[in-house]
Amino acid sequence: MTEIEQLETDQAMMRKALDEAMRAYEAGEVPVGAIVVAGGRVIARAHNLTERLNDVTAHAEMQAITAAAHYLGGKYLKGCTLYVTLEPCMMCAGALAWAQIDRVVFGASDPGRGGLSQPGALHPKTQLTSGVLGESCAELMQNFFAQRRKKTS
Repeated sequence: MTEIEQLETDQAMMRKALDEAMRAYEAGEVPVGAIVVAGGRVIARAHNLTERLNDVTAHAEMQAITAAAHYLGGKYLKGCTLYVTLEPCMMCAGALAWAQIDRVVFGASDPGRGGLSQPGALHPKTQLTSGVLGESCAELMQNFFAQRRKKTS
């Protein structure tokens, strides 16, 4: 696959992750969406469910990892790519490392809580791509929190 083809694929898949983030937004969840792709096919899709499940670990990435592992019938996500709208936190980065996922692609950076800047956050063989549709991903988060601030003032 050429660089241009890879970028086009990454953008198309990130749009699917953004669709999931929008589902979270509409449900009053922090709008993070994730999909897992294997062999060019989406095998798992998820969004944040922390409010609905009353579970701080119910991040989009964790839900997507669980769904993909179930689909594959094993705990390792070798040959898979995770597309997520926001840089994974340390908890999610740790889970991705244990899952030995091949590649992580994220949209918006999370300088406050993002966990991928730490050395060894991911499995040593995991490839990382950042900033794919980053502006769109960040804008969705900003709109969500601006709306929440309006409701509390």
